[in-house]
Amino acid sequence: MPERLPPPGSRLRVHRVPERPAAAVLLLHGGRADSLQPVPRFSLARLRMRPFASEIGRRPWGRQVLITSVRYRYRGWNGNHAHPAHDALQALEELSARAPGIPVVLIGHSMGGRAALNAAEHDTVRGVIALAPWCPPTERVAHLHGKAAVFLHDEADRVTSAAQTWDFARRAATAGADVQCVPMPGGGHAMLRGARHWQALAADHAAVVLAWPPSSTARTTRRPTTAERPAGRSSTWQG
Repeated sequence: MPERLPPPGSRLRVHRVPERPAAAVLLLHGGRADSLQPVPRFSLARLRMRPFASEIGRRPWGRQVLITSVRYRYRGWNGNHAHPAHDALQALEELSARAPGIPVVLIGHSMGGRAALNAAEHDTVRGVIALAPWCPPTERVAHLHGKAAVFLHDEADRVTSAAQTWDFARRAATAGADVQCVPMPGGGHAMLRGARHWQALAADHAAVVLAWPPSSTARTTRRPTTAERPAGRSSTWQG
């Protein structure tokens, strides 16, 4: 999928622009716990998210979706600076200016999952698809009230902890988030084995979070019900 280079200082990358976008997907790739180095142009973490964008673009509903990603200043989270979360919020502001009023779903992997969950406080965000996310025990959850949060994690992941993800999900559900957890049967942290399954599930859940096809009330009043969610081995906690 061709990339349109952002202007200097922009945190938003635009990959696909429909004539009349009805929704948007914002992709957030992984990174490191600590690094003030810039993200390499051909970073594997960035490249890993391209198939997710392509999968959405292949869906009939994807033709009406603005597909974007976050352009991080640094590779690392960097402690209390939480640089990727701030970058994600700036990208959402830019996205809102470009396409006012459309709902957004965030799809983030690893550190990008943590950034997505933090940035979900933005008014335009309908929900988050978190792929093998980094969910430290002290992360806040109250801002996820009324949002959808879908967690996909291989319990054999040796980089980020699925147990911490499930704990975060329980706390988010208690705080009023509409939560679904999907233990993945393989793929590890890099989501390599069964990659197409990860991509398909992420696209399926994105469609449900966006309540596709949209109705006149979907953008402001409707959240997907358990019965509408994509089939698969999952656990659902509702606040």
